[in-house]
Parts: sequence; structure tokens; C-alpha cells
Amino acid sequence: MAEKKISIEQGLQDIEELIDKLREPDTPLEEAFKLYEEGIGKVKAVNAEIDTIEKKMKVLNEDE
Repeated sequence: MAEKKISIEQGLQDIEELIDKLREPDTPLEEAFKLYEEGIGKVKAVNAEIDTIEKKMKVLNEDE
């Protein structure tokens, strides 16, 4: 199942929330692994969006 595309800002906010949950001392280990896995997926998605924007900016700057 493909992950719904979200904004960079929303992705970063989601990552921060996952980090906060991971820092809670009562988070069970199994849940922590799931949160970590979800976080890694969001980091990859945000990085892909940033890379796409950087490539578009390079193309625009070449035209100048």
C-alpha cells in the first residue's frame, strides 16, 4: 500500500511526535520498534520530497 503524500512540514511534525512517543519511558519495546519503523519511513519520504524540490530549483537556476 502506497503511503499518502504529505507536505514536508507535516512530515517533520509527524516525526517530532514519533520522537516524543519514543522518549516516553513507559513505551513498550514492541511499540517502540513500530514507531521507529514508521519514523524511518517518514524520514525517507521527507528526504525524497526535499530532493525533488532541490532538483527543481537546480533546473530553474540553470535557466538564469
